[in-house]
Amino acid sequence: MRKRDNTLTTDQKALAVNLDKFKYGSIVEIGAGQEVARRFFQVGAAAGTIAKTMSAYDMAVSDDIYGHVDRYVSRARLMQMLDKEFTQVVDRLSAIRPRNTTFFAYAATVTARSFKQKNECHGWIGIRLQLHPGAAPSDIVMHVRMQDDDNALQSEALGILGVNLIYGAFFNHDYPEWIVEGLGDNLGSDRIEVDLIHFSGPYFEEVENRLMNLHLIRSWLTRAVIFNPAGEVVVPGELFYRKPVMVIRGTFKPVTRVNMDMMLAGRRQFSQIAAVDEQEIVSLAEITMNTLVSGDTLDGADFLARMDLLASQGYTVMISDYVRFFRLRAYLRRYSQKPIGIVLSVRDLLALFDEKYYDGLEGGILEAFGKLFPDNTHVYVYPSRRRGESELKTLSNVPVPPHLRHLLAHLIENGKLIEIQPLDIAHLEIDASEVLAALRHGPGEWEQEVPDEVVRLIRERRLLGFDSE
Repeated sequence: MRKRDNTLTTDQKALAVNLDKFKYGSIVEIGAGQEVARRFFQVGAAAGTIAKTMSAYDMAVSDDIYGHVDRYVSRARLMQMLDKEFTQVVDRLSAIRPRNTTFFAYAATVTARSFKQKNECHGWIGIRLQLHPGAAPSDIVMHVRMQDDDNALQSEALGILGVNLIYGAFFNHDYPEWIVEGLGDNLGSDRIEVDLIHFSGPYFEEVENRLMNLHLIRSWLTRAVIFNPAGEVVVPGELFYRKPVMVIRGTFKPVTRVNMDMMLAGRRQFSQIAAVDEQEIVSLAEITMNTLVSGDTLDGADFLARMDLLASQGYTVMISDYVRFFRLRAYLRRYSQKPIGIVLSVRDLLALFDEKYYDGLEGGILEAFGKLFPDNTHVYVYPSRRRGESELKTLSNVPVPPHLRHLLAHLIENGKLIEIQPLDIAHLEIDASEVLAALRHGPGEWEQEVPDEVVRLIRERRLLGFDSE
């Protein structure tokens, strides 16, 4: 079986493109120099590849070329650039270039580190290309965050990333996972984060973009990706900007009525914080990668089923590889200084007080809680009752180890741990693992424990192992 060659240097990739006389197009870059174009020029033979390079830094000049846009570092501007440049190169050159030519346009609009600027360094990058001579074009578009502290280093990283994208699009287009994996080649760790990628066009019609974005996490290009209820990937910086965030973690296999009550009841109490406008709350259902992967195998069908069921209930879904909650909080805090709320079942609170969970942290559980609660962050704890039992387990009587009881009391007294009052106590006994086991035997009482639309989707699509026989 063919394997991806991950040993090629950036110069080798650029030269491979240059030496293919049938690949020809434009490279336009706004905001971080002409690093991608420079890479192709410095390795030689670029005259056979590059029809044009350009940087339209001045906003008035940029508008004159591409048309007005509300935000210059945006997907809208990127698409304007790709539309203009690809159309122009095809219209001007298709009649005079060899018939086997496949045309392309690479574009980037980014805001990089500057002398005066200290805000987030990010950008939109994409390529539009023909994958067969004369074919309708296909696109690959992505959003990136630059994490170097220096403008020159950011520009260098963007140059490497651009070469990786152009090379991967042309030479690995039959294996879109390889395109994703190859984006990080020769970059090392923690220089570039890719938190959104989107394949479109006739050549990529069969590509499942949700799985490609999940592959960003598996390729260590990002720690989290976020999907809106329509299944579209969203940029976290745009979603969370100046918004309070409430997140509920679970496997959601399937989403149950108790999950719904936890979030609704948690939102009701979260909105009582003075700094929280209920209409502004971003509600997230978060799934950790370790619940989607068995060994090295990702169960794509299982992931898509959970996504579809959560979407049917209007959830925005976050997939992350943050096992510890304080790392999740740190991720959200990048984008918003508004309050953060985390909803937990009391069943899961014990894990938060399990000191083995913090092996490797110098300060152990105290360091972990210090990082979880340094500011306006609160954990909302939902009660539970085991099926057939009368005792209600709550934040007030959760059995933490004796030597941690004072820590628990301290967190409760200071409003860091808050008890949720359920809206409907009839759901307290629902256990998702029991529901999953039951649905695999076909229709039954489990249907009363999940939302109606979830039942319909499970039955119609035979999701999560549902057996209708």
